[in-house]
Amino acid sequence: MIGAGFGAAIAWGAARDLIQYTPSLALVSIGLTLGWMTTLALTGTYSLRDLRAGSMEYKRAINATAWAAGSFGVACFLLNYSYPRTMFVVWIGVGVVGLCVARFLRRRLMHRLHAMEMFQTPVLVVGADHHVDEIALVLGRERWMGYKMVGAVTRERLQATAIGLPVLGQIEDVDDIIAQHGIKVVIFAEGSFDCPGDFRRLAWRLEDSQVQMIVAPTMADVSAERLEFRPVAGLPLVDVARPRAINSLRWIKRAADITGAALLLLLASPVLLATAIAVKLEDGGPVIFRQRRVGLKGEEFDCLKFRSMCTDAEAKLAELQAKNEAAGVLFKMADDPRITKVGKFIRRFSIDELPQLWNALRGDMSLVGPRPALPREVAQYDFDTRRRLQVRPGLTGLWQVSGRSRLSWEDTVRLDLYYVDNWSVVQDLMILAKTARAVVGSSGAY
Repeated sequence: MIGAGFGAAIAWGAARDLIQYTPSLALVSIGLTLGWMTTLALTGTYSLRDLRAGSMEYKRAINATAWAAGSFGVACFLLNYSYPRTMFVVWIGVGVVGLCVARFLRRRLMHRLHAMEMFQTPVLVVGADHHVDEIALVLGRERWMGYKMVGAVTRERLQATAIGLPVLGQIEDVDDIIAQHGIKVVIFAEGSFDCPGDFRRLAWRLEDSQVQMIVAPTMADVSAERLEFRPVAGLPLVDVARPRAINSLRWIKRAADITGAALLLLLASPVLLATAIAVKLEDGGPVIFRQRRVGLKGEEFDCLKFRSMCTDAEAKLAELQAKNEAAGVLFKMADDPRITKVGKFIRRFSIDELPQLWNALRGDMSLVGPRPALPREVAQYDFDTRRRLQVRPGLTGLWQVSGRSRLSWEDTVRLDLYYVDNWSVVQDLMILAKTARAVVGSSGAY
């Protein structure tokens, strides 16, 4: 409503200055506003179901506006009424922007409040022990969503799950547990029911309550764009499109890499020159550090970086392995003694990685993709992790904008595999936009 009202106010101001005022124009404008708001309400734009994550509330606002605009245009044509085009364009354009901006600001505010453990929603997870823990770990990590884990209901008779989540009872006690603990959301994981009839009967029992029921399917890390709900003869079938790794190798992404890398190299040239001088003046060593990395299909290439460590950093790595703070095959230290003074600054703001724009221009890398790994790291990959090599490595990726060095190795791999299987142009653009914010904030970088 804020966006619609804002659009109406701006458009009416434009009308007063540019368009002759008439009572009929005012009445029609009021009717347009009311019809617009009605369409927004009927399409679920004001629903609370899509407030936590995803782009559905933005899509609904835009679609509702398109429907309202189209219907109004048809009505004007059929009634032979000439509504001012300037006022109509300003009204709809500003209204859409207002709707989306208002929702974005509201979401950002709620995410901050949720991260401070305010306005949280009590959640109960139902299912097999290990499936419950998987969901609990994700919701516990993503605190900004505002879900407070109250407990679990499992088929096994346990006091608590493997990660310590208290088990509040058995499946048949769900109704009482919901009422006793004030549960607002119930998430049903794999192993919740023996047959579909059990779920249907529980839904009937909860019909009069305000509890939101969410089903977590076993197909993990599949984007919504690859899923299509197709009910057939009462069966809730989900059509899953094929993984999209091959799509990321098509010409459109390569053309975007060449254009983007060339433009960024031009814009960053003053920074590149200043950094090269600073690195050289500090200890007289080489400016560029070349390191063999593994890229697309396992092919090795020389990955370029501004040197941020002492000249004998590789020789000192073995004695520092005992202080490794990263899990898996990565090596990370928050206070690595090999890093130079200039290196600390350029690493904090990811300036050391700017020479990789040349790698992207050559085709060794892409602007967006999994980070290129060392040959010794790839040698330790399991079957699943090797799928990271099905796309070009990138200067930035999904895990860099999701926590950077704070993430565990398992989460890093999970996010990279999600990117590989669910690649899209829109996702690349979103990652690039979030990268700028992550770099400026230097969050999780060292």
